Amino acid sequence: MAKDSGEVQLFGLGGSPFVRRVQIALKLKGIQYTYFEEDIRNKSDLLLKYNPVHKKVPVLVHNGKPLAESLVILEYIDETWENYPILPQQPYEKALARFWSRFIDDKCLPAISKAAWTMDKVEREKGIEESIEALQFLENELKHKFFGGETIGLVDIAGAYLAFWLPVIEEAVGLKLLSSDKFPKLHKWSQEFTNNPVVKENLPPRDKLLGFFKARYAASITTSK
Repeated sequence: MAKDSGEVQLFGLGGSPFVRRVQIALKLKGIQYTYFEEDIRNKSDLLLKYNPVHKKVPVLVHNGKPLAESLVILEYIDETWENYPILPQQPYEKALARFWSRFIDDKCLPAISKAAWTMDKVEREKGIEESIEALQFLENELKHKFFGGETIGLVDIAGAYLAFWLPVIEEAVGLKLLSSDKFPKLHKWSQEFTNNPVVKENLPPRDKLLGFFKARYAASITTSK
């Protein structure tokens, strides 16, 4: 049963992995919320009011108080609603979860972006090398079914991009990074994560996302000529 959570609003964009992080966390905790889909090319006055610094999604508004940045929002959600904790209780384990969540955003995502979308061959190869190195660190860190142990936690939610968006990007641009032979634990984790019922119902349609990335890649090739 959904917990009484006051007024919760989420401003997002359907295909955004950062918005989907927040939706997964809210759903895991059974929090009811009102969702507002944003047009990133024509941002609403409310979005600009609630996130004047970055002017982007996601933005969570709880009882009139706005918060931006997905990892910040995830921690707020976890501290505000205690059922289904997504961060460890012990300070050291909690610090590690924060570290690896930031690692995904600061190391994995930029490297993958470079590998997938850079048209310069040298830079693209560099991005592939950086991606493989970053994924290897995560492979070594994964010691259970999920990064959070036997249940989904902060690092798993932060890694939603790797589990769902990355394979779609790989198909769209003809790239292979997260293979079962190179990263068996990560590959199995990605399947366990995306097949979780709560996660599955809070992911965007795969075919629509694939079409978007194929179009983006085709445009990148055309622009680079």
